[in-house]
Amino acid sequence: MYLLLVVLVYIIFAKVFVDWKRWQDYYPTVQYYLICNLAYNFVFYNHTLWKYKAVTVDWLNHTLIELTFSFFILPIVIMIYLRYYPQGKKSYVYVLIWIIYFTFLEFLFYKRGLFIYENGWSVGWSLVFNIIMFVMLRMHYKNKLLALIVSIPIIAVLLMFFHPSLGDMK
Repeated sequence: MYLLLVVLVYIIFAKVFVDWKRWQDYYPTVQYYLICNLAYNFVFYNHTLWKYKAVTVDWLNHTLIELTFSFFILPIVIMIYLRYYPQGKKSYVYVLIWIIYFTFLEFLFYKRGLFIYENGWSVGWSLVFNIIMFVMLRMHYKNKLLALIVSIPIIAVLLMFFHPSLGDMK
């Protein structure tokens, strides 16, 4: 039922904060996020670094929760994040607030048993990942080619730390 509550909250956020007249402006960056996230889920299928765990109903598994976050919640988050992104020095505080918000939510989910860390991942690594993610989302929105180029070494470094063995891959 936590997932239902989160979905309801983000429906309200979508209604209040998303500029639906500009959804096409944000769509390429939403796709960028989705492709990266789905690639992670594919490559790390048998070697997850984190996973969602439902505690209220047995049929709700990581895959269903991940799909809900990937195709519903995160697109709303990305559109809100990009819509209200400020100019100048205020942008540093803005990005920091989003990083803290995401890391704090994940920590709460972890403490409630709804989020499980595996294979060396931790809330500290999530903090690092959230820094990278929010910077890269803005970069992609402003300069898609640059973001794609910068993504390659970031992925390479993350794979050096958390690579699945070939035996862990399908």
